Amino acid sequence: MVEIAIIARVRAHKAFLEKGCGEIETRKLNTPFGPANPVHILTNNGCDFAVLSRHGEEIYQVSAPFVNDRANIWALKELGVERIISWSAPGALNVHFQPGDLVVADDVLDETKDGPYTFYEGKGLGFIRQNPVFCEELREVFIKGLRGEDFRCHDYGVYVCVQGPRLETRAEIRKFKLFGGDLIGMNLVPEVFLARELEMCYGALCYVVNYAEGVKEVPFKPGLLFEGLLSDEDKPKVERIEKNFPEIILNLIPSVKKTPRNCACKDSMLRYKLRGDISGPWQSWIR
Repeated sequence: MVEIAIIARVRAHKAFLEKGCGEIETRKLNTPFGPANPVHILTNNGCDFAVLSRHGEEIYQVSAPFVNDRANIWALKELGVERIISWSAPGALNVHFQPGDLVVADDVLDETKDGPYTFYEGKGLGFIRQNPVFCEELREVFIKGLRGEDFRCHDYGVYVCVQGPRLETRAEIRKFKLFGGDLIGMNLVPEVFLARELEMCYGALCYVVNYAEGVKEVPFKPGLLFEGLLSDEDKPKVERIEKNFPEIILNLIPSVKKTPRNCACKDSMLRYKLRGDISGPWQSWIR
């Protein structure tokens, strides 16, 4: 049983191994929704945790709209995970958020289209309040833990989640800014909603990788990541935060582990339990 999981970028488990973590085992679980991505059980200073890479183990194999989120969240729940730390690298709509900054996201605008958004297809379950979207206990741990870091940190940020895999148009970015978006990416939906359906805590710790289309005028550079949206000037700042991000998370894990779980996340399905709609093992709620 492992209580904390990190859902992260390509090759994330190796980034933690390079920081001196030990590897206990790798689990490959089949779920009712197909095979999940491999889950690496690691340990650091007596704290065990799981790492799952969304898009691939070695290279970027699967783009955001084709990640099997239901299988991945199911697999983590099966392993005993109660709290998920989401490692995400969005672009910035808000000019106060600069490439290389850390952001503890506090809300979501869902601009995705195809789902699936729920474990409970065809059932009368899942009518769940989404305020707060992210676990407040995890957000508090993140905010307090980041105060000593040598990076610019923001304790709020509305994450606009888009479908992908294409990037956004200038007009779309203008729209999302009018809606109050601060960040834009493709990963947090439906992850955060699926985790809530299984009464798991989910917190999003982001670092900004570029300004979104049209926020700043930059030339098109074919053949490069984001075709030039990451400027030469900002690239060293992003590389620095990427290099240090595993260590930042490792510094947070002990505080996450020792924080009592008193949040509302663990009771997301309580109304259905009290009504008698669901009971027994969580797997039976879905099958």
